[in-house]
Amino acid sequence: MVTVAIAGGTGHIGKTLAEVLKASPNHKVLVLSRNAAAGHDEKAPIHAVNYDDVDSLAKLFEEDNVHTVISTIQVSNSEVGASEINLVRAAVKSSPTKRFIASDWGIPFPEPRADELRTTSLEWTTVHIGYIADYFGIPHVRSFMSPLTINIDIANKAAAIPGTGNDLVSFTYSFDVAKFVEAALDLPHWDQELCCYGDKCTLNEVVRISEEATGAKFSVSYDSIEQLREGKITELPSHHTAYRYFPKPILQSVFSKFGLYVSAGLFDMPADKSLNKLFPEIKTKTVREVISAWEGK
Repeated sequence: MVTVAIAGGTGHIGKTLAEVLKASPNHKVLVLSRNAAAGHDEKAPIHAVNYDDVDSLAKLFEEDNVHTVISTIQVSNSEVGASEINLVRAAVKSSPTKRFIASDWGIPFPEPRADELRTTSLEWTTVHIGYIADYFGIPHVRSFMSPLTINIDIANKAAAIPGTGNDLVSFTYSFDVAKFVEAALDLPHWDQELCCYGDKCTLNEVVRISEEATGAKFSVSYDSIEQLREGKITELPSHHTAYRYFPKPILQSVFSKFGLYVSAGLFDMPADKSLNKLFPEIKTKTVREVISAWEGK
């Protein structure tokens, strides 16, 4: 049994990983959180931490014999990125800590955190999962993810598709991500990039599946590559609820980049290098199974 510390383990992907790993006989789980009032879980104790204090983090890893650190910190800016760099430095200072999973869960991006990891003796990796399938099922599927409508607004029967909509995309349900990570923890060696997926299909197929599940015809728009390069997308009804957190210009800019990445094929995880190939016994949810939660709604 090895001890795994999950940074950011009280929400989203982190909470999902903690839920699955704490049920495993092979792993002891610690959760790291900035919030001292995050709650109590005997099977996955929550430790309030200061990510600016490398020494205290290293001391915690030493005292709890942490072998592997998994970062699920949502890196939204350079300040938050510095928190993960401090996690790396704390892991280096901790003698029992040997492995590190960086918070780069969607598709590969060049990151300063990876540069930091390359200077260490830690064995490290990133786990790329493509498009999180939960977003098509929330609020009707079990998920710790926050609701997010990017291209397909099932609640309002509308879609804004980047490019032709015929590009293959990998979709992964968050609890399937956790199953793959659990399996990967026992691998004797990690490549610096790992990937997994639950299902592969095009966004046009997702629209068709959504129409079948809801029994409704969707209003579908297509955003050209030129439009996406200008940082513009077709506005969907559910986007309005997000503007209180992300002003419209920012949301349009972020989602247009997402559309360009989809059209460039970056969300199609390579099957021959995937954890799916290493662990064929892991059965995953399909996009149809996730969206079927909308039937009768």
